[in-house]
Amino acid sequence: MTSIRRDVLIGLVCLAVAIALPVAMPGRYVITQSTLFFIWAIVVVQWNLVLGIGGIFSLAQMALFATGAYAAAMLGFYWKVPMLAAIPMAGVVTVAVGMLIGLACLRLRGPYVALLTLAIAQVMYVLIVNDTDCFTTTGGCMPLFGGVRGIGQFGDIGLRALFPSKWYIAHYYVGLALLAVAVTISIVVIRGPLGLAFRALRDNPGYAMSRGISRFKYQLWIFAVSAFFTGIAGGFYAVHFRVVGPTVFSFSTLLFLIAMIVVGGLGSIWGPLLGAAVLMLADEGMRELSDYRNIGLGLLLAVFVIAWPNGLNGWLQRSRAGRN
Repeated sequence: MTSIRRDVLIGLVCLAVAIALPVAMPGRYVITQSTLFFIWAIVVVQWNLVLGIGGIFSLAQMALFATGAYAAAMLGFYWKVPMLAAIPMAGVVTVAVGMLIGLACLRLRGPYVALLTLAIAQVMYVLIVNDTDCFTTTGGCMPLFGGVRGIGQFGDIGLRALFPSKWYIAHYYVGLALLAVAVTISIVVIRGPLGLAFRALRDNPGYAMSRGISRFKYQLWIFAVSAFFTGIAGGFYAVHFRVVGPTVFSFSTLLFLIAMIVVGGLGSIWGPLLGAAVLMLADEGMRELSDYRNIGLGLLLAVFVIAWPNGLNGWLQRSRAGRN
């Protein structure tokens, strides 16, 4: 079975299981947590393109996610743009921000890219938190970015009105559809000629550029693709929770998401999804442990890094090769 056929088969099986989940487990808590899983899975799948396939040590993904969330919220709050239009527009805004970050990182390598992208995210966070001047007085003093309170009352995609008691199931299927598209694009990129170009630039940039592969073009391209879907995920996050605040820049969330990629398997197609599922299940399992929750997640990550450095995907591939 070719890689593409195997990926299609795995994707269809996962999609069928996800479609049936609300029927088999209709509880609201399970559905809402699954929707959050879809949102984080979109982010890590797209982050894996930049980090695992492109070999660019960017830590700007949460900043891009926040850009999408704030862009959708501000379009709805200030200009009354319907959320069905605001979410894709937020994706476009995030692409512009992502390409600017990509341009800033062109001359940098390795840890310097990580430091610059992390610094950009922190500057955005500080600017929002310290935004206290009144931009509008509608409903009281409202800073441009909402300040520490954030932005709310910016609209909805209409599913709460259509399904008053089951809107969270409708949001579940929207999140699933967005994840399916994001994963499909990821498969096309990784398995296609673009994936070969990205891996060449990652593994041997000197040789790749000598063969005519433009680092400038391909780095901006991968930043743009990743930023678009990350911004879409941010916009849907804003609509789902009906508020956007500085917590979307949380450093702990950033570490949680990058741990998903490491646990699942950096640079693989299905690894980030596996890692997201495992860490979200582990996080839920340790929710009652309070202060020991982060310690438990840290120990779990350490075990995976030491015992399975290639993540769950690498372990599954070795197991399959051993059986053959």
